[in-house]
Amino acid sequence: MPQATISLHDKQFAPYLPARQIADSIRELAVRLNQDYAGRQPLFVAVLNGSFMFASDLLKELSIPCEVAFIRVSSYQGTSSTGQVQEIMGLTEDVQGRDLIIVEDIVDTGHTMQALLATLNARNPASLAVATLFLKPECLQHELDIRYVGMEIPNDFIVGFGLDYDGLGRNYPDVYKAV
Repeated sequence: MPQATISLHDKQFAPYLPARQIADSIRELAVRLNQDYAGRQPLFVAVLNGSFMFASDLLKELSIPCEVAFIRVSSYQGTSSTGQVQEIMGLTEDVQGRDLIIVEDIVDTGHTMQALLATLNARNPASLAVATLFLKPECLQHELDIRYVGMEIPNDFIVGFGLDYDGLGRNYPDVYKAV
């Protein structure tokens, strides 16, 4: 059962999505990925820091042979996107001719995802897909083909399950929204 409210820095957050609902959504995504990538060996590219919990739980649900790698990018400061993507820690694996699946915690404006897709497409993968736990369709500022979406949510600022507010809140198993 989620805590009633939590305080992070100068904001209050109320319960929004319980861990059980998140787990159900991840299992549904894994079923689709297992079907779509049967007979293949994709490389999952988890975007740090936010996707670590999602990536971990998703990979545990997969029955296909797969690999995982990590990339760290940033476009957030506080509660809003800066609009500028900075690659902090790059992908070292050779991805040419590989099936890649980007694992992201949340896609809102799409700035980060658009830059990441362009960077990875330039490395000539066999295929490139996105799996995101959360999508904020009303925030999107780019046309993106996001094939695997756990949940579409409104434009609320959320924390928990890997998502943070200036470094705090990632550790909560449930998701909370700012009030």
